[in-house]
Amino acid sequence: MRVIAGKARRLNLKTIPGTDTRPTTDRIKETLFNILQPELLECRFLDLFSGSGGIGIEALSRGASYAVFVEKNPKAAACIRENLAFTKLAEDGKLLNMDVLQALRSLEGKGVFDIVFMDPPYNNELERQVLEYLKDSTVVDENTLIIVEADFQTDFSYVESLGYRQLRSKEYKTNKHVFLERA
Repeated sequence: MRVIAGKARRLNLKTIPGTDTRPTTDRIKETLFNILQPELLECRFLDLFSGSGGIGIEALSRGASYAVFVEKNPKAAACIRENLAFTKLAEDGKLLNMDVLQALRSLEGKGVFDIVFMDPPYNNELERQVLEYLKDSTVVDENTLIIVEADFQTDFSYVESLGYRQLRSKEYKTNKHVFLERA
């Protein structure tokens, strides 16, 4: 896994061994960031269920001014720290080594994020729990773009009832990205 573009372009990132994390492939990451590129310059980026930090680091490399990484797994959090240091992006990032909902509560009142990306473990409905929390949160507003990485079977038919509008869905061979905003 590597940083695809920007100031840390071509630097290889570490991942933790095993199946505890599921790094987004370079091809999917490139497609995602081609979609996001117009929104990235000077944005505040929130990377939930960060894994090795590859998505948030890509955002920083491509012009985001600040990124918060949320990862509960201590080994993955150590990997994020190493990757931020290696890419020389550590001063623009903050790592919260805790549960996602606990992290979101700790971020209340500390500013709105322009982009929220989440790649939760599949088939646990964690994305739904986060979306339920964010619907009334000060961490996002009606201009925040929320992207959920999920497997094909994940149902998002409930998002309108939570007050979100689905902007688009991009399907890949193995999963999909769903783009949302508050309605």
